[in-house]
Amino acid sequence: MKVSRFEDLECWKDARMLAKHVYGATRSKSFGRDALLAGRIQAAASSTMAYVAEGFSRKSKQEFMTFLYMAISSTAEIQSYLYVALDQGYISKAQFNRIYEQANKTTVCIDGFIRNLHGRTPKPPERTGVTKKRAKPKDENDYIDAPDYMEQIN
Repeated sequence: MKVSRFEDLECWKDARMLAKHVYGATRSKSFGRDALLAGRIQAAASSTMAYVAEGFSRKSKQEFMTFLYMAISSTAEIQSYLYVALDQGYISKAQFNRIYEQANKTTVCIDGFIRNLHGRTPKPPERTGVTKKRAKPKDENDYIDAPDYMEQIN
């Protein structure tokens, strides 16, 4: 299938869904108390989409890939801000998991696209299914921190 518009790219569609989840979470009353964090995570989410679109409009494959790498960096930025939002009680563990997993999905898709542009076979996703593994907390005090989270996805 020939892609003639950035809107046809699966990685742009994934980035759009990521932005939708981020904006939905930041509309909550609790998140509204921290306009700076809300603005930063929203900017990273919209940047992910925009970098894919902007890269698509470039004339060279190398320029396109540069923008795709920036999009991947924006997904990591979102994931980092998610920890702040969780730690401050702005989002639930379920919201954290849903948005974090969408960021992973977006990253994997963009990475596969970059590999395709390089002429290499896309590698299989390494970190998927996080939401399924974390859907049921261990108990009321189940808290997601970096080591615990990494154990869950490995």
